[in-house]
Amino acid sequence: MQTNYKKITESPSNYDNLELMDTQTILESINKEDQKVAVAVSEVIPQISKLVAETAERFLKGGRLFYIGAGTSGRLGILDASEIPPTYGLPHDRVVGLMAGGDIAIRKSVEHAEDDPNQAWKDLSEHDIDENDVLVGIAASGTTPYVLGGIADAKKHGILTAGITNNPGSPLATESDIPIEINVGPEFLTGSTRMKSGTSQKLALNMITTSLMIKIGRVKGNKMVDMQLSNNKLVDRGTRYLVEALNIEYQEAAKALKKYGSVREAIKAMK
Repeated sequence: MQTNYKKITESPSNYDNLELMDTQTILESINKEDQKVAVAVSEVIPQISKLVAETAERFLKGGRLFYIGAGTSGRLGILDASEIPPTYGLPHDRVVGLMAGGDIAIRKSVEHAEDDPNQAWKDLSEHDIDENDVLVGIAASGTTPYVLGGIADAKKHGILTAGITNNPGSPLATESDIPIEINVGPEFLTGSTRMKSGTSQKLALNMITTSLMIKIGRVKGNKMVDMQLSNNKLVDRGTRYLVEALNIEYQEAAKALKKYGSVREAIKAMK
C-alpha cells in the first residue's frame, strides 16, 4: 500500500484549545472552514464530469451505479442511492449504496467491519455486479481496506472504478480508474472527517447523480417529472408543475396528475 503521501485528513487542526472557545467562536470557526469545501469540490469538476459521462453511457445500456464505503462515507453513499427512486422514479437497484458492516452499520458502528478487504466484493456479488456497471469507492482517508479491496476486485472483473477521497495521492486515488481527490484541508476537529470531508463527499455525490439523471433524461426543463408521488407535498409539487407546464388551473392539473400517474405522462398526454 502506498504511504508516501500527506495524510491531510489526519493533519492538526488550524485551531487549538477548542474547549476554551465560547460557542459563538466555535460556530464561526466551523463555518469559516466549511466555506472552503465548495471551492475544493470545484477543483475536481473535470474528474466528476468524466465519471458522469462514463456512467451515463453504461446506464443507458442498463448498467448500474454502486457506492461502497465505511462509516460516514458509507452512509453518504447509501443516502444518495436511497434518494434516487423517490426523486427520479427509478427502481431502487439502479443506484446502490453498500457499507462495511451492512445495513445495521447505518445506525450503529460495527467493530472492525471496514478492516476486511474481501467483504466488499462479497457484498457486491450479491447484486451480480458486472462490467456494465460502475463502482465508486468513498473514503476520506483513501486507505479503508473494505473500499480498497472492493475497488481492486472490481477492476479484476473489468468494472470501471472511481474513488472519492480527501487525501490526494492516497491508495484509493492511485488504484481507481477515475480518482476524485478533494483537498479540503485539516478538519476543525483534528481527524473528524464527518465534517469538511463528509460535506465535500455529499456535494460530489449530489453532483454525480443529479447530472447523471439529467443526462439520461429523467429531468424535463428544470423539473423532476418522474418523481414518485408518495406524499401530499409531492402531489402538490407535481400539480404545480403541470399548472406551469400546461397553463391550466390547479384543479384540472390535480385531476390530470391523478389520471396519468406522473408529471411526465400528464404532459405527454395533454401537450
